[in-house]
Amino acid sequence: MMALKPSRTPTPTAGRFESDPSVGPVTIPIYRAGRLFTTMHPAERLRGARSLKLQGKTIVLGVTGSIAAVETVKLAHELIRHGAEVYAVLSRSAAEIIHPNALQYATGHPVVTAITGAMEYLEMCGRDGKADLLLIAPCTSNTIGKIAHGIDDTTVTTYAVNALGSGIPVLVAPAAHESMMDNPTVVANFRRLKEIGIEFIDPRREEDKAKMADVETIAARVIRRLGPRDLAGMHVLVVTGATIEPIDDIRIVTNRSTGGTGIELAKVAFEHGAEVELWLGRHETPVPTWLPYTSFATTADLAAMAEKVDADVCVVPAAVSDFTPSKKAKGKISTREGGLTLDLEPTPKILDRFRKGTRKVLVGFKAEAGVTSAELKARAMALVKEADLDLVVANDISKVKG
Repeated sequence: MMALKPSRTPTPTAGRFESDPSVGPVTIPIYRAGRLFTTMHPAERLRGARSLKLQGKTIVLGVTGSIAAVETVKLAHELIRHGAEVYAVLSRSAAEIIHPNALQYATGHPVVTAITGAMEYLEMCGRDGKADLLLIAPCTSNTIGKIAHGIDDTTVTTYAVNALGSGIPVLVAPAAHESMMDNPTVVANFRRLKEIGIEFIDPRREEDKAKMADVETIAARVIRRLGPRDLAGMHVLVVTGATIEPIDDIRIVTNRSTGGTGIELAKVAFEHGAEVELWLGRHETPVPTWLPYTSFATTADLAAMAEKVDADVCVVPAAVSDFTPSKKAKGKISTREGGLTLDLEPTPKILDRFRKGTRKVLVGFKAEAGVTSAELKARAMALVKEADLDLVVANDISKVKG
């Protein structure tokens, strides 16, 4: 079911191949002028293109009879781009929506559409099975109900029953109409599955439907579930982006910031199992759909929020404005009136306000420009003392590119 290799007794025209996990990347046999050549399967060209966070992980992708099954080629490719080996299992209803050939193309492996004497489900999800995770995406309310009540009458439920009995984690991405998802019986089935350790990826509620989560969100949850989980049970707050100080109703004073450092730190904390809270000011870096955030605008806004911090770890790479206009003009100041002189006054230092609500580690950031290494370190250590930090990250932004 993995790579292809010639049988032990090949002949020049033989087309018999067998599965062997030791062979390596999946190859495709091609005959030209009576000679046998092999070429890499297209799925292999994607492997690790985005990251290696799922390298060495084997994921069984269970597909049930929702129209969202059409998204599973993209989903399989996204998992492979993070390094995973993906094996697809289709229920009979799913095979009426997406052809097994599509997922064989997507994964580079044969697709299971029926339970046979080969006992494929035990190879993957039995005791000592190869699978690191069973991902059911999309998962219909019908399948959720069957798993909740121990009913096993489809390929996907057979894999689920065995995964649960073998201690293999199960991750479910539901897809259904809202009326089905809100049915009290279905809600009870959700609750039952959560009680036995199954994790759910919340659907997107749009157009009177509970649509399957997008492929990036599902991939992020897979990475989180199969990651080191060394931050599980930890509440991590990341504060990033820039504050803004209004000059008038149109213009602002601010600091340069993309928000990228904080967003990346929040993503990593999420992938390591933390409960992540992201506070975000003005920013340029896109935020993943699976990473919710709370916005702030001015330094005063952020100062008020800092008084309510409740976190184990707080990381603050935010670019807080050091100055604010002493007066804010109403409307828009006209350029036709000539030049403009601004009176700026310093904003209050607020990093120390995060200390009270941070139970374990408070991390601050110190940005300077054009200073010596000794001076940069001295100013950073002064900030540690001033704000009672546990760690500080110091950068000379004149040496930072990008």
